[in-house]
Amino acid sequence: MRFEPLSPRCGSEVHDVDLRQLDDDDIAVLDRAWAERGLLVFRGQQLDPDDHLAFARRFAEVDVNKFFTPVAGHPEIAEVRKEPGQLTNIGGGWHTDHSYDAAPARGSILVARELPPTGGDTEFLHTGEVLGSFDDAELAELRTVRARHSNHHVFGAQTGYAVETDIEMHNPELTGEAVHPVIVRHPETGEESLYVNVAFTVGIEGEDDETGKATVDRLIQAIADHSTTVRLRWEPGTVAMWDNRNTWHKAHNDYHGHRRVMHRVTVAGSELGA
Repeated sequence: MRFEPLSPRCGSEVHDVDLRQLDDDDIAVLDRAWAERGLLVFRGQQLDPDDHLAFARRFAEVDVNKFFTPVAGHPEIAEVRKEPGQLTNIGGGWHTDHSYDAAPARGSILVARELPPTGGDTEFLHTGEVLGSFDDAELAELRTVRARHSNHHVFGAQTGYAVETDIEMHNPELTGEAVHPVIVRHPETGEESLYVNVAFTVGIEGEDDETGKATVDRLIQAIADHSTTVRLRWEPGTVAMWDNRNTWHKAHNDYHGHRRVMHRVTVAGSELGA
């Protein structure tokens, strides 16, 4: 395998590899690179749904998303679909998958199934890059702060997708909330990153709503101002896997009138510590 960096901090494209034919040593190399770079991209792959699941399980158990529509015959695979007549896409703003869970998902593996002629790129950044913008005193203070993450405003009944779009989501009664440190230490690498995101971080533990929102907004703006983004242009056979503990991503919604279908498998993680 050959790794080509996509930016100084975030992402590598992996060449000369068939994801259906990997031994344990190959998986160990990918596992480490995934944790360190946050994003791995593979081109020219031929993964059917069973191959997709088998590859994901080499890293961890599948963490089934409770809200997305599953792929027919494969309930562990979430379908990310936008039809030609729809105006809103799934995941169109910066976010981190499953940050609202007590044990957030380790990562997600997305396979391109049907693509528009142009557009539909996905953009990524590494949330560890921002830490260099804080001085030692600020970092010490941030290491004592915990943020609240919720999905009710996105997946709940009479909120988010349910009232603002014609995208079908499921199980609104299963929404919930979790609290995580604002700075987390990566379970595999030991590196720190800033763990807040636009979509699901709703406040700060111990602060009132207005003050907490201001704190979250300040941290989110710092990530946006001090992180290099990577824009992935999808092609048939492209597979991307990102680490949800140290990245943000968003899907660009610039292909109205065309269908885009992606298959996503998310794998389980553990509770995050400072």
